[in-house]
Amino acid sequence: MTNEEIRLAGPADVPRVKAVTDAAYHHYIERIGVVPQPMERDHAAAVTEGRVYVTGDPVTGLVVVEERADHLYLDNIAVHPDAQGTGVGGRLLRFVDAHARALGLPEVRLYTNALMWENQKIYPKYGYEVVERRVDGPYDRIHYRKRLG
Repeated sequence: MTNEEIRLAGPADVPRVKAVTDAAYHHYIERIGVVPQPMERDHAAAVTEGRVYVTGDPVTGLVVVEERADHLYLDNIAVHPDAQGTGVGGRLLRFVDAHARALGLPEVRLYTNALMWENQKIYPKYGYEVVERRVDGPYDRIHYRKRLG
C-alpha cells in the first residue's frame, strides 16, 4: 500500500487506529478540560461496523464516518502529529466527500469542540460552513456542513 491510498480498516488496524487517535487528540485534554470523545470511542466496534478508513503504512491518518439518511456524518478525522502538515488530512477530507457522493448523499456534517480553534481554520478551507454552536454536556461544539454539488 502506498501512503496515498485510503482503505477500509481491518481488525489488525485497531491498535494503530487507537494510537493515532490518541496522539492526535491528547494535547487537547488540558485545553478543553475533558478527554475528547474520539479518544473514548470503541475503535474495534467502529472497525467491525465498516466505518473506519485509514491511510499510511503504518497508519498515519484515519476517518470514521457514519451513513445517515440525508448526509454522511464525519465522526472523527485524526492525523498522527508526525504526519500533520503533509496533506494527509486534506486527502482524507476529499475522500469523505467522494465517499458521500458515491453513497448518493448530498452533504457531509461534522462538529468540533469550540476550543479546538485549529479545526475552525481548516474546515472552511474545504468548503464547510458553520451551522450552529451548541453545548452538549461538557462539550461546547461548533457544527459544520458541506453541501456537495
